[in-house]
Amino acid sequence: MNSVEKFVFSRTLQSADWNNTTLVSGDAVAEVEKLKRREGGTIFVYGSADFAGTLTAKGLVDEYRLGINPVLPGKGKPLFQNIPDQTKLSLTQVRPLKSGVVILHYQPVRN
Repeated sequence: MNSVEKFVFSRTLQSADWNNTTLVSGDAVAEVEKLKRREGGTIFVYGSADFAGTLTAKGLVDEYRLGINPVLPGKGKPLFQNIPDQTKLSLTQVRPLKSGVVILHYQPVRN
């Protein structure tokens, strides 16, 4: 993981000290569009429902990998809030894990 190129999108961090990490504090959509034009590799987004929602609203997500955990926490932030239009998805893979987690792979259906 240390050798993988990483981009941290943040409005509050002043630095990102992890090896091979670039801090992005400007226009996240423009930066992701630029990254998608680069050769090779896959972009993974971890952690931010707001960031994922922004990318979804701009049509920048090629695949969703959703991990369904066998726990109902009772609280939390919806992952797909503030998306202006409905996005239809096509299920491409289901991967159950020994832990009970199920990983679902979906691709947006493009018109």
